[in-house]
Amino acid sequence: MAIATPEGYRPLNEGTVGVFLAALPTIRERLGGEPTGWRVREVGDGNLNLVFLVDGPRGAVCVKQALPYVRLVGESWPLGLERARFEWEALRVQHRLAPGLVPEPLHFDEQLYAIVMERLAPHIIMRKGMIAATVYPRFAEQIATFLAHTLYFTSDLGTKAAEKKRLLERFAPNVELCKITEDLIFTDPYMEHERNRWTSPQLDDAARAIREDLPLKRAVAELKLKFLSEAQALVHGDLHTGSIMVTATDTRVIDPEFAFMGPIGFDVGKLLGNLLMSYASQPGHETRRGERVEYQEWILATVQDVWNGFERRFLELWRSRPEGDAFPVAHFPGPDGARALEAARRTCMRRLFVDSLGYAGTSMIRRTLGLAHNADMETIADPDRRAACERRNLALARELIVEAGFFPDIAAVADRARIVARG
Repeated sequence: MAIATPEGYRPLNEGTVGVFLAALPTIRERLGGEPTGWRVREVGDGNLNLVFLVDGPRGAVCVKQALPYVRLVGESWPLGLERARFEWEALRVQHRLAPGLVPEPLHFDEQLYAIVMERLAPHIIMRKGMIAATVYPRFAEQIATFLAHTLYFTSDLGTKAAEKKRLLERFAPNVELCKITEDLIFTDPYMEHERNRWTSPQLDDAARAIREDLPLKRAVAELKLKFLSEAQALVHGDLHTGSIMVTATDTRVIDPEFAFMGPIGFDVGKLLGNLLMSYASQPGHETRRGERVEYQEWILATVQDVWNGFERRFLELWRSRPEGDAFPVAHFPGPDGARALEAARRTCMRRLFVDSLGYAGTSMIRRTLGLAHNADMETIADPDRRAACERRNLALARELIVEAGFFPDIAAVADRARIVARG
């Protein structure tokens, strides 16, 4: 049975993308030359969409089009096209707040649900680079800036209540993609479900232990409640190393189609969790024992730099640009007031830290036991080696969720990751 789509919608292909772009004067000028001379390649390797790279004699663009179903699964899982509009809106907000850290949005087609944006080159997906043990010296600094600026300036600390409510109105309808997160991250891995999969039989006992772990499931339920109810800021919603494109000097965040008004710690934690998964996976990629220990240490240093950089920049913005309606500075006059306000800031950051660790753990578990896995682990060909890495990943993930409040700082997380890695 065919999936119903709006009038005028059709999936693009390598033969029709040029016709579509040729009708857009600014894009045609950007590419240069004649459409017959443009090079078009479909490169989408994600779970949901079509992605085309288009090169002309003068320039290049990227075209991303929503499909009316989950590409990973097929037409048996229909999915609304409106997610492309949420991605477009989120890109525009992020480009304004963190210019140079996302692709420049160029055009949105209302009928085709297609976004035309800046083509990133010679960038690669960060996850692929990390599987190859590539160091990115500017990444932590740049991603911390992206996180701090996009999250602070869409929160009640950095924007007026009226604008915050307009953001809520724009992104609240993104219910389908939020539902995917609610199910795949917070629900399915903790029960028997047909969508779940893992390295079997090696991890059968670990999957069963997760399903029977009541303290863990209670902590996950509390994180899910925060996800459902705490509209703190405009979050990317799917921020991991597969949603980041990098060079040695440049970092760009892509694919914000899951964007919604949610808990700040979700974005920060999901990224930290994916970095920690990469750390756990590294022994599985070694050709000789211990050859990636130095790279693992770079990953842990990056985990610390990301959190510390985010916290520092977020606090700097709060101190220098208190433009939101929360914590009005006028309520805290004089030296005593300043100290009280600073104590409130520190308390807030501590809550965000604990939330972030919990969300890191949920991301690590879902990518091991749920539907969509990470290439970090999946590209380890030997199932026994892969399962050993995944088992250590699960052990650390549980601690991050259940014992988040006991970690004094991000350095303690790195220390614990080293201990768990030693078995």
